[in-house]
Amino acid sequence: MTEVNEGWADEGPAEDESRLVADRRSMLRGAAGLSAWAAGNGLMGNAQAAAPAAVTSFAIAVLPDTQFYARYATPEEGQQFQTYYGSTPFAAQTEWIARHAAAYNIPFVIHLGDVVDQQNKPNQWRVADAAMQVLENAGVPYSILAGNHDVINDFDYRVPADQGFGTDAQRNLSSEPYLQWFPRQRAARQATFRERDPSGFHECHVFQAHGISFMVLSLSWRISDAGIAWARSVIARHPTLPVILSNHQLLNIAADGSSPQETEYGRMLWDKLIRDNDQIFMTLNGHHHGAAHLRKFNDFGNEVHQMVVDYQMDYQGGNAMMRLYEVDFTGNRIDVMSFSPWVVAKPKNKLNQFDFAELTQPNQRFSIPVNFKKRFAGFLRWRPVPSTTGASILPRVRSELLAGYVEPVPPAVRPPADANDFPLVADAYAHWRVPAGIHEGKVVQVGEALPDVAGGHDMTRVALRPQASLGDVVWSTDRHYLSSAPGSVRFLNTDKTVGRLNAFLTAAGSSLNGRSFWTGYTFEAFVKIPADWDANKHRWGNLLGRQGNRGNVPGGFRGGDPEASSVLFAISSLREVQWEVVPASNSQQAQTNWSGELIRDTWYHVAIVNDPATATTTMYIEGAPVLRNVANAATGTRSQNPPQPWILGAGWWDGVLDDGFYGWIGELRIVPRPIPAAQWLTARRG
Repeated sequence: MTEVNEGWADEGPAEDESRLVADRRSMLRGAAGLSAWAAGNGLMGNAQAAAPAAVTSFAIAVLPDTQFYARYATPEEGQQFQTYYGSTPFAAQTEWIARHAAAYNIPFVIHLGDVVDQQNKPNQWRVADAAMQVLENAGVPYSILAGNHDVINDFDYRVPADQGFGTDAQRNLSSEPYLQWFPRQRAARQATFRERDPSGFHECHVFQAHGISFMVLSLSWRISDAGIAWARSVIARHPTLPVILSNHQLLNIAADGSSPQETEYGRMLWDKLIRDNDQIFMTLNGHHHGAAHLRKFNDFGNEVHQMVVDYQMDYQGGNAMMRLYEVDFTGNRIDVMSFSPWVVAKPKNKLNQFDFAELTQPNQRFSIPVNFKKRFAGFLRWRPVPSTTGASILPRVRSELLAGYVEPVPPAVRPPADANDFPLVADAYAHWRVPAGIHEGKVVQVGEALPDVAGGHDMTRVALRPQASLGDVVWSTDRHYLSSAPGSVRFLNTDKTVGRLNAFLTAAGSSLNGRSFWTGYTFEAFVKIPADWDANKHRWGNLLGRQGNRGNVPGGFRGGDPEASSVLFAISSLREVQWEVVPASNSQQAQTNWSGELIRDTWYHVAIVNDPATATTTMYIEGAPVLRNVANAATGTRSQNPPQPWILGAGWWDGVLDDGFYGWIGELRIVPRPIPAAQWLTARRG
């Protein structure tokens, strides 16, 4: 029998042999799949065509944060994916894996945590349960772990003393939903399962490919020192296995969106678990939005490849983007592909410019050279089983995935011809835009107006607040390329840590202050946040709001934060657009829409349309609908009594201006009914 990893105490020779037989069967299925692929691509029966070079490789499927897939497929959130597309992203991922595991030689799947968004909502767990059950029914083994959204208390790690607070050791294990939905007994049904730690949060799997056994150590959010000791003992008891360490948080991403950035938690794990365990050659984590790769060297002088990937803040909560890691023994490399099996299956009339079947940027599609024999020489005699699995896996996936798929063409748009090249809406309540003749960087004086060209409800800059300076607000000629306004108003130096903010207000007697929206609405704005936007200083910065505590809105408000404004048009701590209003039809609860994550230093057009006819409130970013919308049938939004001014550039909290905005606000328009995209400010007149 061909020799496998020496010293694997948990498997006897008979089990080794059965695994190798199964592995060879998987190879044959992969070869059959290759034949079908070759025939379909004109590679069979052609004497002049060279057969693809055979390689010995396998693929690992990776599922980053699925939290929004679980949340927005529930009845509480209006089953928004099913309603709009007729399918759901989480199930699309696992069904694709189940259908293709044999053909693409995928022996194992790794989930990176944040299985759900709200751990106290059982229906989100039901969505996740059903999606992962697809893999179980297909006999495709997987590891899973709890992210911060999957545990009751999700305290961050910042300093070593935090190891005594907020880890698995401090949890009431009987109360944790993750352990109820994904208990040890369920993990043990995986053919690859070896054990979990005493807390039940961390697990070990061993899978085999081409005669080489690999360990996956899957560590949940905030592992304790006892958990780390368990992980070390598992590695010590399997001294010849290469180890992939999966975790929810470890590596972060810098502000440029692609460069790696180490975290304090990741450094702690490096020092306590990774650096002196030569078997750990790769780490995978989610949590931080985006993707990056860091190469570090351990105490043995060997490479450890750390990779973070998380798509939750992309379009549709990630658009079902997932990854395949092809481990190529022949080519001595690991190739990475980031793709969506859901996008290619969406109805064609629902696709838009944000629907990508594959991401091809350098941090999403890349290759890592690894001399496996040399890298594993310190603990393993490298003798993989030669095989003829056919051509490399990822090119086949790419070819078959994209067959017949036509990438959506961005809609044709026409930049404005002049300052008045936009559709007039006669019943608009207000349309604020900077005046003609502005100059870049010119200071906006206290009392100077931001004109309303629709209803005459000008806004004026308010008196300086404590910590603010006159130069904090300037006119700018910078604008969205589809905005016909001369420019924008720019808010500088905002800093919530010291209460530094600036704002514009409508006049105290303006009739706009008392306007409610009983027949729906359309709010639209152009917005850009700077490259140096910092969540600590700028989170929850409001573009638009209304004075007055929403707890005083007529109708008996009983929701959260009664001290807040009845309108919050803001940028969240995660750079999402937040639209939260107290509806006119039901003033007892607020309703909230969210976008994905805004890219810094990029202009966006945002439109929020409330339509009583369909009982929906939909946010559009650059013309594309965002399916993180409210599910309840609520109409409009209601004013205070007595009327209160509108605010631009700041929010409201319990009697004072708060949460200043940092960045550029272009023109902003309010219409008291739903209007179609052909009448938005991104369209042209006539």
